[in-house]
Amino acid sequence: MAKFIFITGGVVSSLGKGIASSSLGSLLEAYGVNVTFIKLDPYINIDPGTMSPYQHGEVYVTDDGSETDLDLGHYERFTKVRMKKYNNFTSGKVYAEVTRKERKGDYLGATIQVIPHITNQIEEWILRGAEGSDVALVEVGGTIGDIESLPFLEAIRQMRVKYGMDRTMFIHLTLVPYIEASGEMKTKPTQHSVKELRSIGIQPDLIWCRSAQPLAPSLKEKIALFTNVDKDKVATLEDVKCIYEIPLLLKQQKIGELVAKNLNLEYKHHDLGDWKAVVHNYLNPDGSVIIGLVGKYTNLEDAYKSIAEALVHAGIFHCCKIDIRYINSENLIDNISTLDECDAILIPGGFGERGIDGKVMAAKYAREKHVPYFGICLGMQVCVIEYACNVLGLNANSTEFDVKAEHPVIATISDWQKGMDLGGTMRLGLQTTTIKKGSNAANFYGKEKVEERHRHRYEFNPMFISNFNDSSFKVSGVSENDLIDIVEIEGHPWFIGCQFHPEFLSKPRECHPLFKSYIQAAMEYKERKLNELVS
Repeated sequence: MAKFIFITGGVVSSLGKGIASSSLGSLLEAYGVNVTFIKLDPYINIDPGTMSPYQHGEVYVTDDGSETDLDLGHYERFTKVRMKKYNNFTSGKVYAEVTRKERKGDYLGATIQVIPHITNQIEEWILRGAEGSDVALVEVGGTIGDIESLPFLEAIRQMRVKYGMDRTMFIHLTLVPYIEASGEMKTKPTQHSVKELRSIGIQPDLIWCRSAQPLAPSLKEKIALFTNVDKDKVATLEDVKCIYEIPLLLKQQKIGELVAKNLNLEYKHHDLGDWKAVVHNYLNPDGSVIIGLVGKYTNLEDAYKSIAEALVHAGIFHCCKIDIRYINSENLIDNISTLDECDAILIPGGFGERGIDGKVMAAKYAREKHVPYFGICLGMQVCVIEYACNVLGLNANSTEFDVKAEHPVIATISDWQKGMDLGGTMRLGLQTTTIKKGSNAANFYGKEKVEERHRHRYEFNPMFISNFNDSSFKVSGVSENDLIDIVEIEGHPWFIGCQFHPEFLSKPRECHPLFKSYIQAAMEYKERKLNELVS
């Protein structure tokens, strides 16, 4: 039967509970413990699938096609665990399920209440998400004191009563701010946050203190005294230059051993040499490249979190610093020279017409100037439209942007298979792609069949493939349903468009082959530019 570590946050939001939880999971995994993760999100949306990236960052997609919180990306990047739909649920999903059961008569006419019906449903789904693991790390979204998260907190409080201290553990992540005017670090916010937590019946077993610098022993003793924990159970998570240092930071403070003792876990020591190598390469790069990420949500970097991390992973592999320039595609039309500084261009996924003209211009720029180009999802569709218009002379567009397009080179399946009603569905989750022998994509992957995660509704319209046949624009990967998944341009140093999202399968200890090759191409392009300047 699984044991549970419940992680809560206090004082302020965005403290990094997801990264802290992932780091603890990676440490336990290295110690031989079979872990999984569950993220509880207090908002009323069913999932983040229809939310603006400005509201909630990127939408992370799992193998089974679930649209989930971006923290699940951290869980997968730090560990070997593959997330599923049961690893993330929201208040909205819980209430919808309870209401559905009530309408069916499952509650036999009872008055439906937060306790026990909502809390029981939360517990049921936590247990389901934990199946097959030794330990489930359960992260409660939001900040202690928020009214939205109270049902989740009550559910985990009940689980402590029901399953006991040897199967449950509470960790509270809180902020210890540094007040520059007085030159002091203040523990009072942490004291009040724990007081709020205890007022609803939860006593933390371990306190993680986020801070700008390590806590002095006297501050740890003070926090321990006022929060009713042992001083060796007050840990510091100070700011680091690389998030992948956190597992090492936890190991230094013997957090893995402490958790194992608390939950009576058997474990074996591990020196975390793989994480040390990751951090060393990140902190000691031999060079750098500038990647121009052309999108429309560039004011919030979390909107492209997995892509940014996948680029960093490739940089770690090549010992190369990655400088990501977030370029707003809406402003690019009048400032195309912004791309001159870039060593490679990447256009990520997205939905909607806004900023498309700028993305098409960026694809044209990369094609004509032989700058390495990586088009992901919408980025692939953009490069198809650009080539069709500017090379093949078609009046091309996507039916997403123009339902009456003369040459709809990008469309939904129902646009070319009449009578097929897909409603609001998308291609979601892990699917198999067959790669053409001898293609650049086959060389990058080193194999001819790959599995990648999808999240899109529009496709390369196969009715127009014949228009591309005699050109250098080639189809190099197709799905099991003969849908086009990868395109490339022959004779270009590096030009790949893929309909799937390879960023979701990249890890710091095992970077994705497309990103690995892409950063290699960026490094070579930068070297060519420098040689041209010298000559």
